[in-house]
Parts: sequence; structure tokens; C-alpha cells
Amino acid sequence: MTAMGWAEEALDLVLRRAGETSEQVGDRFPLYADPADGRWTTTGRGSWTGGFWAGLLWLRAGHTGSDEDRTAAATVTARLAPWAEADTATRGLILWYGTALAAGDAAAGALQRRAAKAAVGAFDPQLGLVPWGAALGGARMRARTDGVPGLVPLLASAGPEGQVAAAAHLHRHLDLCLPREGTGRPRPAWRRDEANGWLAEADPARGWTRGEAWLLLAVADALLLAEAPSWRTDRLTRAAELLLADCAMLVGPLVPPTDAHHADGPLDTSAAAVTAVALQKLTLVSGAGWSTACASRAEAVLHRLAHDHLTRPGGTRPAGMLLDGCYDAHSGTAVRHELVWGDFFLALGLAARLGRVDLRRV
Repeated sequence: MTAMGWAEEALDLVLRRAGETSEQVGDRFPLYADPADGRWTTTGRGSWTGGFWAGLLWLRAGHTGSDEDRTAAATVTARLAPWAEADTATRGLILWYGTALAAGDAAAGALQRRAAKAAVGAFDPQLGLVPWGAALGGARMRARTDGVPGLVPLLASAGPEGQVAAAAHLHRHLDLCLPREGTGRPRPAWRRDEANGWLAEADPARGWTRGEAWLLLAVADALLLAEAPSWRTDRLTRAAELLLADCAMLVGPLVPPTDAHHADGPLDTSAAAVTAVALQKLTLVSGAGWSTACASRAEAVLHRLAHDHLTRPGGTRPAGMLLDGCYDAHSGTAVRHELVWGDFFLALGLAARLGRVDLRRV
């Protein structure tokens, strides 16, 4: 098989699987699928993962060129509308990735603008960030690494005010999450206490590899967006270098364990897929010295996912399932499953590898 052939085959498998998933879930949103039979656990409103399902369908529509597939993607995207004003920083995950690939779709564009305006309105200038929010339960005044990706480009799309908010939101999270001693792994979750300020939360703990991947993705997006001093590109560059080095993103396991401190625990292919896309974005940063290493590593990660973790035709399970994703190791929920965002980021990384998607726009 040629150097590009394996990527083409893998992308076709993932997007064919998306078509089968669409038939299975109907008007609900897929969340995670059983590794034994491929049956999906679904949600009615999409939760924080709904945008990845819409994004996967937009990738499929671009791949097939089918008007029917484009209509299916637009229909799912429209069902994300209630999240635009929801009190959650994960609206970036939902409404950036659910709309960014919908080129030429007026309704999706309008929804993205509406969500961006609402996100700017939710920015708290005293805290310097958009709070985690209460829409998904738990304390509202929190900051987490999964509240940064998607929200950075979504905020930035709202003009000068949005760009200032996007930069501030990311840098506040870097203030909290990056180790103050200058080296080590990030602390991914914080809670604001009125008496004591920001306190680190126990779950997810330091070493959560998907949280590290989310943070690198947000930093990569910021480096591609940075057009004003408020972005502080020197600090963003240092943050990227720290994450690459101290989280072993260029030299560690191609598919990391969900907890870096427990190498014998569940793997997380979704963390690997997010990392691959972040690495591909970093290769697009002008003047960066990491381009060759990031490109080589992204290629290796995508190849490993495609060859070792993607189901093939002819077995007892559906083809095109990216297995070994870990939804939540702490609760033991879906620890070796197919995850909708894992499928999305694998497909996005493969499409970018094949020159089908411009990662500056997604």
C-alpha cells in the first residue's frame, strides 16, 4: 500500500462507519459504542460531544460529495442550537467543531456567529475567562482544560472583542494549569473558592492525557490565530514546548494511557487522535522549530491508530470503529470503547494528512 493509501483506506472506513451510525442512532447523538458489537450509547441533546457528531457528518459529506449527506450534517448541526446560550465553556467543543466544517451552509454559519456572541457575553473580565458553567452539572466557577479547545477559535471569530477574550481565556487557563515550578505535567481542573481563590480539583488529576491533548490543541489554535500583542505568542510558544516535552508528546507512547501515571491502565485512542491534530496544527505555525518533529510524530500516531485500533471488514464487529478510547476511567465508564470524538479527530487528522481539510479553519 502506498504512503497515502493507508490514510485513504482508514478515512473511508471511519466515514462509512459514520453512515452506519447515522442509521442506528436516528435523531439522537452517539456518545460511545460497545467494543463487542458496535452498539451506541446515545444522548438526546448531544451533551458536550454533540458537535463532534455534526463535524464527523460534515467530513463525510465532504468526502462523498453527496447532497443527501450534506443535508444530514446540516440537520444534526441545527439540533445543536440550544447549546448556543447554554452556561458551559464546552460550547466551544460543541459549536466550533459542529460548524467549522460546514463551508457554505448559511444556517451553520449563523449558528456559529450566535454562539460566538453568546460566548463573548459569558466572558468574566474579573476572572479573565469564561467559567466552566453549570449546564452539565457541578460547580459553575471552575476552569478545566476541556473548556479551552474550540472555545478559543469560537471566541476569536467574534471580532476584536472576541479575540481579546479568547487570548485572556487561554492564558488564564495556562496560569492555572501549567506547573508553576516551570516543569511537569499540567493540573487539568480547578475550582474557584470565594475565600481561598483557585483550588486544584482531585478529578481529573494531573496526568490526564486527554486533558493535556486538549490544552495543546488550544495552544496550537492560538498560535495560528495570533495577530495582536494580547495573544502573547512568546508565552504560547513556551507553553507548546513545555507540553511537548513534559507530556512526552513527541517521544512517549503513540497511544497513551488515559492516566500517564498508570501505564498499565486503559489506553485512550481519543487522546492520541486529538494530539495528532494538534501536532499537525503546530507544523503550520510560521518560524517554529518543531515542525519536522511534529509532522513525523503526527504521521506515526495516525498510522498506529489506523493499523492497530481501527476495526476492519470481515470481523464480527462493524468496520471503521476506533477502539480503545476511554470515556471516564475514574468511574469505569466505557474504558475500551469507540468514542464519537475519537472518530472525529481521527477522521480530521486523516483528512488533513490527505490535503482535504485546511486545519487553519477547523
